[in-house]
Amino acid sequence: MTADVRPPAEAVSTRLRAGRVDGELVDLTVEGGVLTEVRPHSPGPGVDLQGRVVVPGLWDSHVHFDQWALSRRRLDLSGAGSAAQAAALVEARLRSDPPADGMLVGAGFRDALWPDLPRADLLPPAPRIVLVSADLHCCWVNAAAAAHYGVPPGVVREQDWIPIMEDVRLAGDVDRAADEAARAAAARGVVGVVDFEAPFPLDAWASRIAAGTRSLRVVSSVWPPALDLALERGLRTGAAVPGTDGLLTMGPLKIVTDGSLNTRTAFCVDPYPGLEGTPHPCGMVLVPRSELEPLLRRAAAGGLDVAVHAIGDAANAFVLDAFAATGARGRVEHAQLLQDTDVPRFAALGITASVQPEHAVDDRDVADHYWADRTRRAFVFRSLLAAGATLALGSDAPVAPLDPWVAIAAAVHRSGDAREPWHPEQHLTLAEALAASYGPDGPLRAGRVADLAVLDADPARCTPAQLRALPVAATMLAGRWTHTTL
Repeated sequence: MTADVRPPAEAVSTRLRAGRVDGELVDLTVEGGVLTEVRPHSPGPGVDLQGRVVVPGLWDSHVHFDQWALSRRRLDLSGAGSAAQAAALVEARLRSDPPADGMLVGAGFRDALWPDLPRADLLPPAPRIVLVSADLHCCWVNAAAAAHYGVPPGVVREQDWIPIMEDVRLAGDVDRAADEAARAAAARGVVGVVDFEAPFPLDAWASRIAAGTRSLRVVSSVWPPALDLALERGLRTGAAVPGTDGLLTMGPLKIVTDGSLNTRTAFCVDPYPGLEGTPHPCGMVLVPRSELEPLLRRAAAGGLDVAVHAIGDAANAFVLDAFAATGARGRVEHAQLLQDTDVPRFAALGITASVQPEHAVDDRDVADHYWADRTRRAFVFRSLLAAGATLALGSDAPVAPLDPWVAIAAAVHRSGDAREPWHPEQHLTLAEALAASYGPDGPLRAGRVADLAVLDADPARCTPAQLRALPVAATMLAGRWTHTTL
């Protein structure tokens, strides 16, 4: 998937002095939004970078942008170690800050290893309460919310949860939150995102850009319910949207074929421990191959790449089969658990593995429990790269923070705390993790668009904790500063 990265119309010219690129002290000339020259440093006028490291601007290749933007304002449940603790956080928020609109939305709970179940009767019956899981594959609703949405109280999973997700998204001040989140992303060196918000965020982004949200390039996906609309409009993957100065481009068709590990709905070859005898012991197939292949063919015929969510090893196998059968182009999103025979198929089919390294950190304990005998096949970044696959790093925000340094550190160190790295044989080098975060225009060189980040620390000299929080001095998008402390 290639984005149109032409510079915005207001791009300016500047000279950046004494920046460090690949260990060398250089000067960079930017004209008309394009990096026109990279040469050894010599005295002269310009912005003095004082030896700071300069890298290409970073991309997050998988976000749910509205959900991320709104989650920054929602009740944070990520620290809850049980359903009772989550319920206590809800009650405390209701006492301290009752919702003015009659609905409390929380986000970030992970119940896979909780000692108790997230039952509706643990929550106050009113007002409406919707608690969104960290993986975005289920929610926990109280009696009032269940009655409002016409669902059973308690945990609502997968397709039954999607309409609720859309409703709580629309209930927020999304555009203002998105602008704030875009500026925050730019402050972390981000110049672009691939947005997988459902069902089709392209027009919303066009409006935001027209209104002044210009901190990021955005590649917009489309989901199957809006596929006809995208095809009728003649939108093709990589095409710039008129009137957005090249900041917005059409992306892939997004298809979700299975669930997630934390919700125990990722479709696997083997059953989950404790789920034997249940309706879905191996997880759930949300879009079977009989429906998947026609979608891939329609997308390919209309000029759209395809991004297919597959987490379990059984899901990844039939998704790769569908790509092989249809000849469609695109990516597998997540690719968390793979059979050994499927690893080389990514390169053979030309399919990008769009992976989220922080999930390996967040999910290590859950994987050790539910995938106990197969974690050597989980989050196999090194194996994929060694087999010739192209990797694209992302966050899946709000599942993990929209912060490329968090993802890069997780890919390199395979741990987010004081514990030893988890399956360190699957780590990436720093250079490999950076390369998988650089987006469509690659390394810094004359002739590329002037999207870059100026760093206040050298990533190669950082400890794991320092790399996760690496300070960014400035971010440039096509010659225009979107963030600077210089």
